[in-house]
Amino acid sequence: MIYMSLTPSEIDALLISLRASFFATLFGLPFAILIAYVLARFRFPGHGLLNVVVHLPLVLPPVVTGYLLLLTLGRKAPLGAALETCCGIVFSFRWTGAALAAGIMAFPLIVRAVRLSIEAIDTRLEQSALTLGAHPVWVFLTITLPLALPGIVAGAILGFAKALGEFGATITFVSNIPGETQTLPSAIYSYTQIPNGDGPALRLVIIAIVISMAALFASEAMARRVKTRIIS
Repeated sequence: MIYMSLTPSEIDALLISLRASFFATLFGLPFAILIAYVLARFRFPGHGLLNVVVHLPLVLPPVVTGYLLLLTLGRKAPLGAALETCCGIVFSFRWTGAALAAGIMAFPLIVRAVRLSIEAIDTRLEQSALTLGAHPVWVFLTITLPLALPGIVAGAILGFAKALGEFGATITFVSNIPGETQTLPSAIYSYTQIPNGDGPALRLVIIAIVISMAALFASEAMARRVKTRIIS
């Protein structure tokens, strides 16, 4: 009923948010797993610095993150201009930039969930496989990764929910262009700034709450189900 009452611009904002959040999670998850594994299993010079850098988006104002992205990946920035020239890749003021900004803000949550899951694995299982001659990559793929699956699933879903709700970094980096970069949070913000915008804003708020709650419930249920399968 709520979806049927949405205007085309509201539907666009919802679909852009879902698409950006999906790709933010999809492309961020492999890197999150790798970094979580490195942080959980190795100690090296710069370990603390890497940990700080990974979790920095959690404590920085989102606007700062968005502005830094604009300085590095904007069309006039050296890196952004180089990517556009050589590969035709443009992030600023595109939905892909919204996905990138949302992914960076969600990345620490995914890393944290995966890292806790890896740290809970008994290292003797991995050591036994290595002693028997298994390659470290094979040990990671066949022992560590499956046992960490509950945390990976939970982290991915929580990261998706976080990306869906990202506002500050996204609007700073890609602005608030209807039909191109206007996400669910930025659409809500826009409606609160105009007369008679309370109704549309409330509809989108309800949708955001429903999606976020569904993601949290799904995270718990899927992690519990995967964990049960692993134990059995």
